[in-house]
Amino acid sequence: MRPVTFQSKEKPENRSLKRALRVVLTGGIACGKTVISDDFAALGAPVYDTDLISRKLTAPKSPLLAAMAARFGQDIIAPDGSLRRRALRERVFGDQKALADLNALTHPAIMKELMDEAACCTAPYCILAIPLFFESGRKDVADRVLVADCGEDAQLERLKQRDGVDEAAAKRIIASQTDRATRLAGADDVIRTDTLTLKEIKEAVIKLHKLYLTL
Repeated sequence: MRPVTFQSKEKPENRSLKRALRVVLTGGIACGKTVISDDFAALGAPVYDTDLISRKLTAPKSPLLAAMAARFGQDIIAPDGSLRRRALRERVFGDQKALADLNALTHPAIMKELMDEAACCTAPYCILAIPLFFESGRKDVADRVLVADCGEDAQLERLKQRDGVDEAAAKRIIASQTDRATRLAGADDVIRTDTLTLKEIKEAVIKLHKLYLTL
């Protein structure tokens, strides 16, 4: 059996001792963030997920959804009033201006809600799941950064299978995000999700859980 390993950088902590350590979990699309966050949650760590917050803030008849429809067209709203996420994604990926407009609409509201939720955390540490962390420009929210990483070939195949998109579309989606090298350079901790089994990923999470408790 391969040894369970993850990369971890020593980092001095200067956060206030009155609040939880904030560990940002990020990574490219289809790199295994959910598997890792689920393992942390199973250990009792609070997980605050921007994807879940986004769904709450873009619920039918919400002000944010109305603003998005005004910018990108009413056809991004389904007959039941919900956001047609795939239609929106196809509209903005590959169009830098549209993507920037979407981020300008959604990121401030999502980050505010995220920080409001994290401020209520009473555990020693919490996980902030922010897929677009490096794109957000909000490095100030992280005490540590944990990157879910996998090789680009594996990422491409996962995305094609998961979302049912063709290779060209999958490549456009991946290209619209921060590149892998930048994510790894900005990471304090890294878990590879394509070279470890699910059991080994869980063991790597347990090691990080113990580390974060000491911080």
